[in-house]
Order: sequence, then C-alpha cells, then structure tokens
Amino acid sequence: MVIRIRLALVQVNPVVGDLDGNVERIRRVLEEVDGCDLAVFGEMALTGYPLEDLVLKPGFVADSRAALEKVAGASGDCALVVGFADGDEDVVYNAVAVCQGGRVHGVYRKRHLPNLEVFDEVRHFSPGVDPLVLYRIGGVRVGLAICEDLWVPDGPVGALVAGGAELVAVANGSPFHRGKQTERES
Repeated sequence: MVIRIRLALVQVNPVVGDLDGNVERIRRVLEEVDGCDLAVFGEMALTGYPLEDLVLKPGFVADSRAALEKVAGASGDCALVVGFADGDEDVVYNAVAVCQGGRVHGVYRKRHLPNLEVFDEVRHFSPGVDPLVLYRIGGVRVGLAICEDLWVPDGPVGALVAGGAELVAVANGSPFHRGKQTERES
C-alpha cells in the first residue's frame, strides 16, 4: 500500500531576534501551505539563526515560546514543524515543535550541537535528551531531527527509522558556504 503525504518545505528568511516579524512571516505562508499534510520550516525559524548571545537576554526564551504559541494558534489541518528556542533562563535548547489544529503537539530538542566555523552551539545550547517520538501526520509516522542530528553516524535518525519512522523531517538553518553541496553529497 502506498501512502501519499503532501509536504511543503518552507523558507521564510527569518530575522535574528525579530520574534513578532518572524511570526508574521510564518503566518503569511500558512495560506500557501493550506492543503498540505506537513509544512517544515527552518531551524530557528521563529527566532532567526544563529542566535549567539541573544539567548542569554533575560526573557528571550520565554518570548520565543510565546511566539510559538501564536504560530500554533494560527495552525490548521496542516501540521507545522517550526524551529524556536526552548527551555528557560538556565537551560536553552535549539528545538522544533509540531503544531496543528491550534496547539503545540510536541517538541524535539536538537541532540548534536556543532562547535565549529560559525557555530558555537555548545556555548549557547544544551543537547536534547528527551525520548524520541513519532507523530502520525497524513497517515505517515514522522520523526523529527535538526540539522547536525542528520550528519552524525549514531544520531537520532537511525533510531527514528528503527522505531518505525516512515519520514524524518529535518529542519536546517545552516548558512551557505562554498563547497557545501559537494560536502553533503559525499
């Protein structure tokens, strides 16, 4: 039996720190993804990326979660995977949430934090350790991962597939650099 899922991969060009503007950028796209089963936005789509020391600003993580609730409230039948900063003032995670039908259904926290080139995620974020969860979306078992989680040999993607995932949605927000495409294809 073939199961079909209507999938949208969405780039909204988020601005670092502009939570209200990024919420509006995402809301404007929701009409375009109407009719899809799943729309995957980029890593940190609500906050912009990379955040660097902005995650240390008092109240920023709580404001990020409030922005997520606004997006969730605007979600309809199409499930959204949206990147945001999660946690509290002491522990911050690079995360994505599944939103559908006006609410947040779950959160995945990035497990493998890069610490090279333009990335200093080890300084700013804690790695996720929560159990992996599959979501039934459009009749398909969907797992979640974020960027670097895909590229490490023993990362969560293999565990998600072994656990029954038929699709793994991976939010990514890496900046472009010369040779990136060749690097990823090798």
